[in-house]
Amino acid sequence: MKILVTGGAGFIGSHTCVVLLESGHEVTVIDNLCNSTAVALERVQELAGKPLRFIEGDVRDRNALDRAFAGGIDAVIHFAALKAVGESCGQPLRYFDNNIGGTISLMQAMEAHSANCLVFSSSATVYGQPDNVPVREDAPLRVTNPYGRTKLVMEQLIRDWCIARSEVSAVLLRYFNPVGAHPSGRIGEDPHGEPNNLMPYIAQVAAGRREYLRVFGNDYPTPDGTGVRDYLHVMDLAEAHAMALQYAAARSGCEVFNLGTGHGYSVLEMVAAFERASGRKVPFEVRSRRLGDIAELTADPSRARDLLGWVARNNLDAMCGDAWRWQKGISP
Repeated sequence: MKILVTGGAGFIGSHTCVVLLESGHEVTVIDNLCNSTAVALERVQELAGKPLRFIEGDVRDRNALDRAFAGGIDAVIHFAALKAVGESCGQPLRYFDNNIGGTISLMQAMEAHSANCLVFSSSATVYGQPDNVPVREDAPLRVTNPYGRTKLVMEQLIRDWCIARSEVSAVLLRYFNPVGAHPSGRIGEDPHGEPNNLMPYIAQVAAGRREYLRVFGNDYPTPDGTGVRDYLHVMDLAEAHAMALQYAAARSGCEVFNLGTGHGYSVLEMVAAFERASGRKVPFEVRSRRLGDIAELTADPSRARDLLGWVARNNLDAMCGDAWRWQKGISP
């Protein structure tokens, strides 16, 4: 198929582009490079041994989207969004404008260009503080921060679009915590400025780029008091998108899937695992809890297993080992 990947130069998008190209798809990427670099796309083509087409532009810019759709697009994978929980609490208008506005603009362009298949990058943040873990897809949706609220509204927009247009098909993928890097060490997560996610922050401390890790809260009702999350290797996540694409292309309507391993690790367990992988100490300091954070969030990924045929294959050692290989390659 001819696939448009929005935000394809980013962490998850770039790894997914490798999988798509290796699977024989033709790939066009649109990305404004606000938290990524075009170098990642050069390396994607190097790893896959195949070219892709790149449009530098914002998904809120209809002219840029029309250029991206030129020549025909069969399906879209939509990654393009701002994604930092803490930042969204201080800049809610920016998040609503970028994330929700961008999704509306994209779906309008899809209608204009008769592209009826969409895979959407959603988030487990839509579950808020769950009643039970692991979390199933039918759990109540109750977000605790503006970022999560944008993802929930984006999901609702897509569902309503599918109801209004019987020919449209969409898959909503609720990620838990993507980490790791391509095993080659050529592409990985390298956020602009201070990392908002745990793994790249730990990696930068291990590499000496930062003095210590800030651990936000050690008084949660978890085994060691720190937050517990379901961490998922980015290559497993990329494979899930290729499978979701095939699933969506074969039917109409809207489906939702959790993507995670079903097992949670605390912040301190992640620190210990990265120390094993890197052979470096990761000093940390405990701070007060962050606004919008919750104690524990892990996935029940059985629906993705049963309907998509997808299971996470990489363990925590692989996640940390690949992340460290990438970090060593980009650290001075």
